[in-house]
Amino acid sequence: MTSDSDDALSWDGDEVAPAKDGALPPGWNAVGRGSDEVGRPADDGTVVAPQEGEPVGLSTPMLLILGVVGGIYLLYTIGWLIGGLRLQPLASFLVSDAMFLPWFVLAIAAPALWFLASWVLTRGRAAWIRIAVLFAGVVLLVPWPFVTVGAIG
Repeated sequence: MTSDSDDALSWDGDEVAPAKDGALPPGWNAVGRGSDEVGRPADDGTVVAPQEGEPVGLSTPMLLILGVVGGIYLLYTIGWLIGGLRLQPLASFLVSDAMFLPWFVLAIAAPALWFLASWVLTRGRAAWIRIAVLFAGVVLLVPWPFVTVGAIG
């Protein structure tokens, strides 16, 4: 019998296990300094080194900004629809309906097209570039027929 006082707190086989390679379980992501050196466990239990082109998810502030700007663009789409419908009787004096209808449809689709184009064309760029392009669309795509004429006017 040993006289070590810690013997009562240990089980047989509790010896110190050999150090493993740095790996996280599936679903976990390493962050901070040295996170690019942490591998992933494979199906057979071995540690696989991290791959270079691994996709990274969006941050919480970026998701919030995308949600708010997407909501603004949705309101702009509704504004272009209402404003264009209010403007149609006045526009029929100046241009024919065949000329008014395609531009009316494009005006309604413009916010969604801007959002899609800014999402695709700024892929792989810095986050501030994507945010700047999205906010440029917020400024440029204001539904002026709705702002000036309104829903009732």
